[in-house]
Amino acid sequence: MSEFKSGFVTVVGRPNVGKSTLINYMVGEKIVITSDKPQTTRNKIRAVYTDKEAQIVFIDTPGIHKGKSKLSNFMKSEIDGALEDMDVLIFITDEKNKLGPGDKYIIEKVKDMAIPKIALVNKSDMYKDNFSVAEEIKEMNIFNDVIRISATTGKNIYRIVDFIKENISEGPQYFPEDYITDRPEWFVISELIREKALLELEDEVPHGVGIMIDKIEERKNKNMIDVYAVILCERKSHKGIIIGKGGSKLTTIGRKARLDIERLLGTKVYLNLWVKIDKNWRDNERTLKELGYKNW
Repeated sequence: MSEFKSGFVTVVGRPNVGKSTLINYMVGEKIVITSDKPQTTRNKIRAVYTDKEAQIVFIDTPGIHKGKSKLSNFMKSEIDGALEDMDVLIFITDEKNKLGPGDKYIIEKVKDMAIPKIALVNKSDMYKDNFSVAEEIKEMNIFNDVIRISATTGKNIYRIVDFIKENISEGPQYFPEDYITDRPEWFVISELIREKALLELEDEVPHGVGIMIDKIEERKNKNMIDVYAVILCERKSHKGIIIGKGGSKLTTIGRKARLDIERLLGTKVYLNLWVKIDKNWRDNERTLKELGYKNW
């Protein structure tokens, strides 16, 4: 019998290049939210891929960006922490023609790390001619391999798994076979709600929103779970936008989030959402800890 391998893989890149989409595809479950908005991923999220040969723990980092709030400082600390202990590094970009300043900044940050590194050029299904970006990265002679992929369709994803398996060592199975994330259930639920809010609000509410889970309880003798959650925003005008005319926007957010939560939990869900104004939630340490942002 061949040896069982295990290892930790950190995924880095600019905001919205497809890090979360890639990890969700690999794990086969939607546990990391995706959106075209900056700061979609705020936490360092661990997702677990397991097959008969190996267990791979992916660490999805927040997109590297500049910011001054305590939330931004927390996100920076999550990135720095993820870069400390890992077996393989994945750098991902989605540029069409050439690398931008953000990509080059990240490459400069990781180029001297003495670990196996792979570069992924995402959205090859959309940008048929992004070979130039892959060639630009190859010429740097920093990465062990450069692969054009599509995190949406799964193109060349198998090559990433093969590369990781070749570059991790024999080790234990850290998590059960059906385990997909080390985040608690309430955190994943809050992230699913936040994703739907980001998608529905588009650019109407700058700086996004925070989601606080107030209570999750199972109804006795009924196949249903009740979820009570609060959407935090910074201004009265934002509250009105989130609720929408006659509560239409909040209803849509709740309906779409409920469907994802039901798929996650495998049962019917009653989702109760309400909106609260907290002008300084992004700089309030207590609030950030309650939202799951604990380390800064």
